[in-house]
Amino acid sequence: MTAAPPLTGGSDISPGRSAAARLDSVLGDPWDDGNPFGFAAVLRADERAERNAAAERTLDAYGLNAEFVPAGQGGRFRGLEEFVDVMRTVWRRDPCLGLGYGFSSFIAGVNVWATGNTDQQASTARLLLRGGRAASVYHELAHGNDFSKAEFSARASDGAWLLNGRKEVITNIERADALVLFARTDDAPGSRSHSQFLVPKEAVTGGRLDHLPRFTSSGMRGVHLGGVELTDCRVPQGCLLGSEGHGIETALRSFQLTRVALPAQCVGIVDTGLRAALAAGLDRRLYGRRVVDIPHVRSVLARVFADLLTADAFCRVVSRQLSVSPDETPVTASAVKYLVSRLLIDAMDEVRGVLGARAFLREGPFGIFQKLARDLAPAGFGHASRAACQVTILPHLPRLARRAWFRDGPAPDTLFHTSPDVAPVDFAALMPGGTRSDHLSGTLVALAEELPGLPGRLARRFAAELAALREECLTLPPTDLTIDASPHAYALAGRYAAVLAAAACLGRWRQARDDGAPFTGEEAWVCTALDRLAARLPGGGLLTDDERAEAEHALFEQLLRRQEEKRLFDLTARPVPG
Repeated sequence: MTAAPPLTGGSDISPGRSAAARLDSVLGDPWDDGNPFGFAAVLRADERAERNAAAERTLDAYGLNAEFVPAGQGGRFRGLEEFVDVMRTVWRRDPCLGLGYGFSSFIAGVNVWATGNTDQQASTARLLLRGGRAASVYHELAHGNDFSKAEFSARASDGAWLLNGRKEVITNIERADALVLFARTDDAPGSRSHSQFLVPKEAVTGGRLDHLPRFTSSGMRGVHLGGVELTDCRVPQGCLLGSEGHGIETALRSFQLTRVALPAQCVGIVDTGLRAALAAGLDRRLYGRRVVDIPHVRSVLARVFADLLTADAFCRVVSRQLSVSPDETPVTASAVKYLVSRLLIDAMDEVRGVLGARAFLREGPFGIFQKLARDLAPAGFGHASRAACQVTILPHLPRLARRAWFRDGPAPDTLFHTSPDVAPVDFAALMPGGTRSDHLSGTLVALAEELPGLPGRLARRFAAELAALREECLTLPPTDLTIDASPHAYALAGRYAAVLAAAACLGRWRQARDDGAPFTGEEAWVCTALDRLAARLPGGGLLTDDERAEAEHALFEQLLRRQEEKRLFDLTARPVPG
């Protein structure tokens, strides 16, 4: 493995000024203290636990809400990969704005795009495009992620729906113009007892609608988390979203986008955290030399860089899968949410050591780190917990072991292309479950057979892991396919997520290599990425000490180069302000 050549005006995606680059120019240099979207302003708003109003006005002027509306409805949303790149420009600076300004509207809107009728989709598009907000009203503290137990009720009454119940910890509930409500419409147990409703606040009549006091939090302080209690409130019959009793199915379809989009945006948090740690290591002297000249520190930074690239590769591949082969995303989307959130949280924990005491300062040039670390923490449980994602994966494992693994061929090359072009997401094609194929693991098996050298050796290690998983999953008892599964079964879901991530990294690297892309076509990052993933599996890492040291040296040199050239640390290596 050799060090990557300098980047010469490009990344591994096609040239041209992307939407993300345009928004970056609008938002400006985050290290500029006079910038309303700069870290100094972000920290001041965080100390007040309030929204950054000036930054929100900037996003209003830009029209960020158009990113949440499909192109066919007059917006700019086409594919999830491009959407995430645009939204990362916000999340890199302030995750509170990323979530609180609009991603909560995207979460609500996906349900409408997936199952709403023509009028509902058109009205939601108009609402968002004129700067309004929608809130996703699912959560009840008594039931957490088990929304099948939700008690909030909607009952048919004289040509309308009568709403009763309480919802808590909802983003933007007070300032939302419309609510996507998840409600029980049948007292019988089972998957047909809940429905979803698109409720414009202005359509609520009668009874009482009471907003609950704000919930405060240690992370995402600037996000207004509230609640609502409705008592005998009436809404029109046409507020029903999709078919009665299909609320859970609609949720499972929409989750395939949101479970990928949330951790994918959080990659931007770690990009800034790693940038701050590297800057601190270059600035600080210890034991008579720069901190970054200490071998252990260089190793930590290189490994975190590899983890960031792993997370980005996995998110990008599954984002494309939503357009290319959406029948497989009921499983892979949950695998992304489970694994990537853990990778990113661990990465921030590792680079905290490079910053030392500076990692806890709430002001100054590195004060942004402690805020970002707190804001990242909910990635492991927000929207859907990691355990809930494992439960989603579990019932698919025996079926995939019987029908897909080592039977399905490789995924289409489109899944790994480094150009941004991909077919728009077809919301109607999203399935609630029942995945029977796995061409991503088919790519892993194919590459294990054809790749020479070190990448081939690593690919064969993960193919062997897939073979071991197949043997174990074929014998899983029915009791291990539910929430009551054994710890061993939960671990199988985690191991499978690591195998899928390895396949995504190998596929993306092989395509970049064939395209002649700088750095991302080199072996250093993919070998370190797979070595790090293998460390999470039985048997541990795969590289020898010398192989690991050589790869980490190349990674660190690339990290320095990107810092000097002001480029992102993700697979795009796109130039950014500041």
